[in-house]
Amino acid sequence: MLKIPSMSSKKLSDLLEKGGAIFVRQGATDHAIYSRVVEGKRYSAPVQKGKKTLDPIYCKRVFRQLKFTDAEIEKLLTR
Repeated sequence: MLKIPSMSSKKLSDLLEKGGAIFVRQGATDHAIYSRVVEGKRYSAPVQKGKKTLDPIYCKRVFRQLKFTDAEIEKLLTR
């Protein structure tokens, strides 16, 4: 089972961008919208900005919304 550590919103954003997600826009609140194209389909997910620590469950949910596989997440976390 994949173990994702808690991390800052900045680190999560950096990992998403390294994995091929792009920053789309800043939401009306404290959320940034990221997008990723997988097999010709576009997936989007909001990421809370400005938080010092994000819960591992929240981080995993963002990765899943952007259709990252366990192998891709593992590769990003070990870099």
